[in-house]
Amino acid sequence: MSKRSWRRAGVFAVIVVIGLLTIAVSGVWAAPAPIVPSAAPQADRVQQEPVSNELCLACHNNPSLTKKLYDGSDLSLYVKPEDHANSVHGAEGLQCVQCHTNFDQKHSENPVQFPGFQANDRRDVTLKLYSVCLQCHAEQYDKTIDSVHGRALQNGNVNAAVCTDCHTAHTVRRLTDPATKQLLPDARIWVPETCAKCHSTVYAQYKESVHGAALTQENNVDVPTCIDCHGVHNIPDPLTSAFRLKSPNLCGKCHADAAIMDKYGISTKVFDTYVADFHGTTVTLFQKESPDAPTNKPVCFDCHGVHDIARADDPQKGLQVKQNILKKCQVCHPGATDNFSAAWTSHYIPSPDKYPVVYFVNIFYQLLIPTVLGGMAVLVVLDISSVVRQKRRKSKDQPKPPADKPAAGETKESSHD
Repeated sequence: MSKRSWRRAGVFAVIVVIGLLTIAVSGVWAAPAPIVPSAAPQADRVQQEPVSNELCLACHNNPSLTKKLYDGSDLSLYVKPEDHANSVHGAEGLQCVQCHTNFDQKHSENPVQFPGFQANDRRDVTLKLYSVCLQCHAEQYDKTIDSVHGRALQNGNVNAAVCTDCHTAHTVRRLTDPATKQLLPDARIWVPETCAKCHSTVYAQYKESVHGAALTQENNVDVPTCIDCHGVHNIPDPLTSAFRLKSPNLCGKCHADAAIMDKYGISTKVFDTYVADFHGTTVTLFQKESPDAPTNKPVCFDCHGVHDIARADDPQKGLQVKQNILKKCQVCHPGATDNFSAAWTSHYIPSPDKYPVVYFVNIFYQLLIPTVLGGMAVLVVLDISSVVRQKRRKSKDQPKPPADKPAAGETKESSHD
């Protein structure tokens, strides 16, 4: 080949190499695509000899152990031995390789040559690893797919919460009592603190509310925490009409429970009195007939607030304060006056202590109406019986015809017949 041919071949080779490098680099540095993990556990992996945690921690107990990611950041591979040992998984004897199932014996022999998986950044690492939870927690995992978090992840929001964002990876805590299946007291405080990692503004409101203050300051287990209203793994979208229509039932779980409400002197008739009035009746009908249809009728949180619920006697927001309840009424009824809001009985059944005027008026009508209607019924019965007796008397007083005399309209038979 001539020198010119060699030069052309060399230029062509350089162009090809540059092109390949460009493609490789663009693939490495591209923004991470939305990741929707497969719902099927990898059950077809070759079973290997069990590997002890001690073998893993021989290297991963090193705080300086890191892995370089494509974005240039360092991912720490350090695991504190006590973190896993004190977790619910460690207490149950779970081994590292039962979650990290891509482990290979070659990794322990020469960790540098074991590539593991490639990730663009730290978030990419989380999204590629959390699906291992499915292998043991399929029921909970399936619920998250249809939750507001799962749908957000499928729609491209890579920051939507996944299993390890809430439960962590190596310090997984026990949340419920194995015997009663009820949330442990300490877990009730830990739940809102976990949600606060993403929903800090909401948590700030909740912490100062009557519910949040009782929980965080007094460790009161009677008050609701986030999951009592929003659910755990199958969290619905709280902005939908369906959630709004069902919200009174959420409040009713506690506020209709006499065992809880009697401790605080709160009426348990909250739900019943709400459903009985015009607002609650309409909302109930919508919930049953058109659960996805919007309605402008107020539900509990329209008046009491959502996460910033105040005490009833709070001077700024409490609805026992006349001006505060009037402002709430005027949201839907701009022309409402003091008399309008004063007609509301605050979810209480009238009694001698609560709204005595209404109570005694009710008593008056409870006596008046049966007396009037009962008296009218007695008069009607007496009148009817009087008419019947008169007819019977006239019938008895009427003279009967002789036996041999035909009655009127009849003819006597002839003798020859």
